[in-house]
Amino acid sequence: MIKDITVCDDSDDTRTHKIFNALNKVCVEFDLSAPIWLEQNIKDFKRTSKCRFTNDSFIDSIDFDHLEIQIIEEDDFAY
Repeated sequence: MIKDITVCDDSDDTRTHKIFNALNKVCVEFDLSAPIWLEQNIKDFKRTSKCRFTNDSFIDSIDFDHLEIQIIEEDDFAY
């Protein structure tokens, strides 16, 4: 792993908007162009709440293998 970041969003926005907003924050933080959601990204995300964006997902070339996002909701934590 080269870098990681956690984005928390407690807003009343929809889950989809929270995902896109968090991804935008990640891209700004890592100085990346926003990735394109390819069909496989969408399928993986719907199935597992995470996905990997590879070089094919970016307009600009990237100097790493992939960008992985994962949604961790508060209900997922065991206290």
